[in-house]
Amino acid sequence: MPAFAPASPFRWLRRCIGLALLAATTFAAAQDFPARPLKLVVGFGPGGLGDTVARALAQKMGESMGQPVVVENTPGAGGITAASSVARAAPDGYTLLLVSGQNAFSPSLFKSLPYDPVNSFSMISTLGRFHFLVVVDKDSPHKNLADALAAARRDPARFNVGTINVGSAQHLSARLLLTMADLDVPIVPFKSTGDVVTALKGQTVQVGVETTTGVIGQVKGGSLRALATSSPRRLTVLPDVPTVAEAGIPALASYESDSWNGIVAPANTPRDVVMRLQREIDKALATPDLRQRLLGLGIEPASSTPEELRQVFIRDAAKWGAVIRQANIEKQ
Repeated sequence: MPAFAPASPFRWLRRCIGLALLAATTFAAAQDFPARPLKLVVGFGPGGLGDTVARALAQKMGESMGQPVVVENTPGAGGITAASSVARAAPDGYTLLLVSGQNAFSPSLFKSLPYDPVNSFSMISTLGRFHFLVVVDKDSPHKNLADALAAARRDPARFNVGTINVGSAQHLSARLLLTMADLDVPIVPFKSTGDVVTALKGQTVQVGVETTTGVIGQVKGGSLRALATSSPRRLTVLPDVPTVAEAGIPALASYESDSWNGIVAPANTPRDVVMRLQREIDKALATPDLRQRLLGLGIEPASSTPEELRQVFIRDAAKWGAVIRQANIEKQ
């Protein structure tokens, strides 16, 4: 009896028919998408930057697609809880995840993750980019960034920088600033932006580094003063605030720090569904009211292709991974 017997031609025929039916079913599903409400998972609590952006986007997408996009807040474990739930969800486009720069560099912060930050997801689009502000209390003696850094150099033991959690984009932005300025002063991490503001007013910290969105209300209201923005050019929403590069400190001439938000779905989501979602995001961000709302929060709205979002992940993982290693931040 021969060691190998060729497969029956009928078996191959059945397989081809099965593949054709699967392709037809997938195409039909994509054509009908969405047929029920979508869920957008956010790894932060209500009221923050990510939640605000997600809800504004969800409303526009829901109106356009004729199906609600429901925001589900799943805070915890630095966004791991939310990302894990979406990575395990059915790859049908009905479960989406809001991502940010922290998702990209999370492998450098955690010893292990129950998912791959890139390959466990189908990239869809970026939403926008935002930068950070170096702020002081309104009564601070430091009138500009050069003044503040000179004070830190004179008496580093009496100079603290406040940010939120270790490993956050704010914390890493502050660490990069101090490293480039060759300053060794403590960075004090707090649980929330409100805690940073309270510490500034109580003189527990002399300088804070926060997202523009997080402190723009206090800056415009006059209770905080912005010394510099981490963006490469002045922000439209705060045109009088100079960039860090404009501080006149040669070592900081190339300083720039930003973060971003984007949308992903579980890996293997059909390409037609991914592209439909990408077009809907692009359409939503082009509406004047949503665009103005984001700009008013200090966010530069910008959609992208799935491939461009993947490259953003790869770029940030490399950039901030190097900062994390240089700062000797221990993995959790």
